[in-house]
Amino acid sequence: MKVKRLVTNAMLIAMYVVLSLFSINLGNMKITLDSFPIIVGAVLFGPLDGLIIGFFGSFLNQLLLFGFTPTTLLWVMPAAVRGLLIGLFAKRHRFSMSFGQTQFITISTALLVTALNTGVMYLDSKIYGYYSFAYVFGAVIPRIFTGILTAFVFGSILPYVVKPVKVFIDRK
Repeated sequence: MKVKRLVTNAMLIAMYVVLSLFSINLGNMKITLDSFPIIVGAVLFGPLDGLIIGFFGSFLNQLLLFGFTPTTLLWVMPAAVRGLLIGLFAKRHRFSMSFGQTQFITISTALLVTALNTGVMYLDSKIYGYYSFAYVFGAVIPRIFTGILTAFVFGSILPYVVKPVKVFIDRK
């Protein structure tokens, strides 16, 4: 079981990296599906796995796109926090969440991640000297809307993805 779990986490990290490379970047707004593997891992295995998938997936993405910079770990934290919180919520509900609970946690963490990413963008812009209020905060409303919409879709399809993966993992 430990090997299957480790391999599943590694595959989810790889999926995160690949999905993040196929994102749509609109200046200070990024439309992506990369958080789905974090959510799947957190719902399957809990907070530690969600944190690991979010951290290492985001870290590898940052390394591939930007190299290691003084703000790399700041940019990695929102994805790690998402995995941790969704995993804690799933564990609290014994890994059996209703549709409403799934929507609640995916949308809540999407809003939190949007706030964290905006905070990181603010810090990054101050450190590197490209700060402008319009750049950092100008697209907050569209980012919130996109985050909620994506989270709703993820929350809706999550049970259909997690159930067969869980059956496969639990098989001997």
